[in-house]
Amino acid sequence: MNRVTQLLGIQYPIVQGAMQEVATAELAAAVANGGGLGIIAAGGKTAEEVRAAIKKARTLTDKPFAVNLMLMDPNTPAIVQVVIDEKVPIVTTGAGTPKNYMADLKAAHVKVLPVVPNVKIAKKMEALGCDAVIAEGMEGGGHIGTLTSQVLWPQIADAVSIPLIAAGGIGDGRGMVSAMVAGAEGVQCGTLFSIAQESPVGDQWRQAVVEATDSSTVVIGSTIRDASRMLMNHKAEELSVLEAQPVSRETFNDAMSVGLRSAVHEDDATDGVIFSGAVAGLIKEAKPAAAVIQQLMTEAEDIINHQTIELS
Repeated sequence: MNRVTQLLGIQYPIVQGAMQEVATAELAAAVANGGGLGIIAAGGKTAEEVRAAIKKARTLTDKPFAVNLMLMDPNTPAIVQVVIDEKVPIVTTGAGTPKNYMADLKAAHVKVLPVVPNVKIAKKMEALGCDAVIAEGMEGGGHIGTLTSQVLWPQIADAVSIPLIAAGGIGDGRGMVSAMVAGAEGVQCGTLFSIAQESPVGDQWRQAVVEATDSSTVVIGSTIRDASRMLMNHKAEELSVLEAQPVSRETFNDAMSVGLRSAVHEDDATDGVIFSGAVAGLIKEAKPAAAVIQQLMTEAEDIINHQTIELS
């Protein structure tokens, strides 16, 4: 047990990424039942849709789970109230600062874990009273920052005293151990859980990730300050052309959101957006969420217990 497992009330220091359209009640509950922290993504949902998802998750697990707040979403104030009303113990946040909601969340004893891209923001989040930070390197899938994980994690570990959860490029036990060596006390995985058997994605999405190589992902949207990592396909090429026109962030994001919904709900692996981390090349099989967690833990423990590194 470490500070992350104690803080979150979970068995293993493994967090499921808050993937829009993918991080459903069913997936969050499966991760929770497997001993990790499952997350329901609230981005693009109404407050009542989030409430329904919370209630659904509670029929599937009695373990703690979280709700992710996409802070730029106009429904966020109402969703925060739902989180408080439903006594959700943990929120993760992205796309903005949780500053305006901290007083209400802390009064309701909700743990707040923001996703951060750099040291400056991590320090601000600690000063704000957040309970831990999730530091995500640019290797991750979906919306990304500009720093690599191996550069980002140790610098944030040195800069803050609250627990660090590492994200971006973790696909097996080696990645988990690497994060811990860098100063993290937990890890967040997105791509691994995106193809878990309890995920809502279809067979074409899963096949695209399993068949991916180290060079299968591409970053789109950098020139309009909205970089996202996804698998290269026809839709990614279309978005690249759209970005070059150039277009507004709103227009670009609308097109990307349509593509994401197509990929998740219609299993369109050609004209849909498949968010994926660069780590997809390591992933060779879709498993139940609990099996993903057990494999990560087994691999990491085996490395810690048995690997010998000779420096001279």
